[in-house]
Amino acid sequence: MPTLLSLGHGYSAQVFARQILPQGWRVIGTTRKAEKAEALRAEGVEPLVWPGADLAPALAEATHLLISAAPDAAGDPFLAAEGARIAAAKHLEWVGYLSTTGVYGDHEGDWVDERTPPTATSRRGKARVAAEAAWLATGLPVHIFRLAGIYGPGRGPFEKIRNGTARRIIKPGQVFGRIHVEDIGRVLSASIARPNPGAIYNVCDDEPAPPEDVIGHAARLLGLPEPPEVPFEEAEMSPMARSFYGDSKRVRNDRIKDELGVTLRYPGYREGLAAILAAGG
Repeated sequence: MPTLLSLGHGYSAQVFARQILPQGWRVIGTTRKAEKAEALRAEGVEPLVWPGADLAPALAEATHLLISAAPDAAGDPFLAAEGARIAAAKHLEWVGYLSTTGVYGDHEGDWVDERTPPTATSRRGKARVAAEAAWLATGLPVHIFRLAGIYGPGRGPFEKIRNGTARRIIKPGQVFGRIHVEDIGRVLSASIARPNPGAIYNVCDDEPAPPEDVIGHAARLLGLPEPPEVPFEEAEMSPMARSFYGDSKRVRNDRIKDELGVTLRYPGYREGLAAILAAGG
């Protein structure tokens, strides 16, 4: 039985698990919170509360490894604590590391692809670059997936628009890429079917767009007025939210199509938002 060990079993990994469990997979997922363990178990995932749980048995039984945890000040948390044990798991057939297109830094709206050298300037972006290198250095069959902004059921603009807290933050020239969470799973499955250790893939849709366009379209789908415009300089945002506006780029996704044969179910935000709304999101 193919067995996936999911380190840091968050939003994207949970959706991926729902896609592969009906195909006969076994999924073991780590969580930091004991109260989340039962929710994972109810979805068919075998939970491990980590730190604390012994990863050795799960590593020994896993055929595939997916890492979703973000790096912290000490680097990748799993490599920092379990690096030698993980690197010794030479039986693994496939390893996937979920990174971010933030590693490319700011390109003032220009296009980037997987050949573009990472030039991250933010602390988080630099940490991701280091984590990518650390996983590739394990000698395992690692594949890097650089994800754009993730959205999907339970993670979209509709609730803020409904309750009146959404804003269209205007920063001229600002462009973001996005990816529907279900399409992340499609890319991961395609990579597992066609492994290419060391490969890097941009995981984004076909339509990078200014964030205010997405918010405005979501409001129109709801039949509500577009949220007010707020100049970036005047917007009240958390430091993390503000940092996202430090980078502007358009990210090419040709490789997931040409090499993995992926056809995105949601090639643009209009299709993705309509699907979320139709499903009651």
